[in-house]
Amino acid sequence: MSQSLERGLTVLTSLAAGPQTLDQLAQRLGVHKSTAMRLLRTLEAGRFVRREDVHHYRLGSALFDLAHQALEDLDVRDVARPHLLELGGISGHTVHLATLEDDHVIYIDKVDSKHPVRMYSRIGRRAPVHCTAVGKALVADWASAQRAQFAEQLDYPKLTANTIDSPARFLAELDRVRAQGYAVDRSEHEDFIHCVGAPIRNHRGETIAAVSLSAPKVLLDFDGLLGLVDDVLRAAGGVSAELGWQPTEKRKEP
Repeated sequence: MSQSLERGLTVLTSLAAGPQTLDQLAQRLGVHKSTAMRLLRTLEAGRFVRREDVHHYRLGSALFDLAHQALEDLDVRDVARPHLLELGGISGHTVHLATLEDDHVIYIDKVDSKHPVRMYSRIGRRAPVHCTAVGKALVADWASAQRAQFAEQLDYPKLTANTIDSPARFLAELDRVRAQGYAVDRSEHEDFIHCVGAPIRNHRGETIAAVSLSAPKVLLDFDGLLGLVDDVLRAAGGVSAELGWQPTEKRKEP
């Protein structure tokens, strides 16, 4: 690494902790103030550093532009893949990654179960929102008016005896998902399968995907499935963190 580049990175790393004076930066670099000043002027010209007042410097807008672009360019599938594999390895059951497409979810990645008894699914398959854990996780964080409008436009096909079949029941279920932070499918989509899912958020806090863990009831009862909730939340949180999401205090209902 060139000396100038190394010094520039040292300046940026130092300013990440907060504004600093020329004297402080020169001391950190181990150079004369005139050398530090030349470096700061170069960084300032590129908007990597800005002068806050006569004495202090702080990070400039170019760094935030670059960070934003880097986050926008991340592909959720690439970021999520290691986390899906880890969740599949821990649980031994089927793991899905899904996004929303109109009024359905679409599976965009999958890790197969280690067991001979498994659910049928494939990447690219569509499924209803109202009776899948990923579907509920994808829309639960929407504003109340948006949730209500969406709920009214769904058809609610009755796929099993447990399938949610009305806007009122669906909205009540979304309230539970918001409160507990994860969604469940209690054999609502397929009679012999139940699932738990959690949202994946981007750097703006928007839910852009969901991860789920699905298991046949003959292999794992519902209490056993709930015992894996923390693993699912950890996987979803890990992907979200790599996408730039930083959790804050629980939001109030919009």
